[in-house]
Amino acid sequence: MDTTVKMIGLDIAKNVFVAVGQNDHGKVVMKYKLAREAVLPTFANIPATTIGIEACAGSHYWARKLISLGHKVKLIAAQHTRAYVTGNKNDTNDAAAIAEACSRAATKTVPINTEAQQDLQMLHRTRQALMQERTATICRMRAFANEYGQVFPLGVAKFLSGFTKWLNDDKNGLSGSAMSTFRELKTQLDDKDTRIEVYDARLNQAAKEDARAAKIMEIPGVGKVVATAVLAAVADAHHFGNGRDFSANLGLVPREHSSGGKQRLYGITKRGDAYLRALLIHGARSALRWAGEKPDKMLRWATKLKERRGHNVAVTALANKMARIIWALLAYDREYVPVWSKSMIRPA
Repeated sequence: MDTTVKMIGLDIAKNVFVAVGQNDHGKVVMKYKLAREAVLPTFANIPATTIGIEACAGSHYWARKLISLGHKVKLIAAQHTRAYVTGNKNDTNDAAAIAEACSRAATKTVPINTEAQQDLQMLHRTRQALMQERTATICRMRAFANEYGQVFPLGVAKFLSGFTKWLNDDKNGLSGSAMSTFRELKTQLDDKDTRIEVYDARLNQAAKEDARAAKIMEIPGVGKVVATAVLAAVADAHHFGNGRDFSANLGLVPREHSSGGKQRLYGITKRGDAYLRALLIHGARSALRWAGEKPDKMLRWATKLKERRGHNVAVTALANKMARIIWALLAYDREYVPVWSKSMIRPA
């Protein structure tokens, strides 16, 4: 291998990996095509250097393995590497683009997840899939019941109550086949509810075992699901320069399209982790709903904003502020203070 290699772009896949190395001047001085089982032995014999990998399935695993061999690894989002692809798309050009993007100081990187984070993320994604299946099953049951002239009010609790009463009514006019199908759907729904409860218990246990979760759960609108989702996504809050960077990473900041000295701001960017962003917005909606006359400074601010700008704007702004506060608590190891006063200022 050429000893002048300073940056390596690694294009990972299922079976065939391609590594392209550049020197200080950006010239390609190394090209490797590797089988999956040859990746780690090859990089074990390469002097410690910086390796760029596109953030995708399996990237966190390979990043941890390469770091254990003494290399420095940067994970880069796909949209930041696409602009550097020259020529036709192939594995070699993709690897070269990753190396080029990685060499740019302005390129933002993705934090590398630990195994514990991946365990927690898998728990969240499995629960999320069950929730989606549960919602689909309820919608299916509503639609089928509507075909038999029966409709139910909005809300899961009201639906289940009305559906059970209707199904147990001897005068519902349903055939034996229809009754059997509806009962099977109800059994499927009950099974999903039971499995969701199991995952909720595991998330609750994970929140109890992590002191950071208890700290951020003091924030209104942040429960065990939001807290554990944050910890699954963020290993080190210092990866982000400030709270706004963390919020921007979740897509909760306004989208900007300014020109000629005139600033134009639109709706939120919706970039980054859509799952965590949705959880924060749902948490903000719940917190704002029950804000009432609570003395919490953040909730009173959101309530006044709601009166001026409307409910949806206030919910999104509150979610943005919640994300910034979460970052501050994690980055500086602080406690959440709902009501601030001058007496809290520490003497010099």
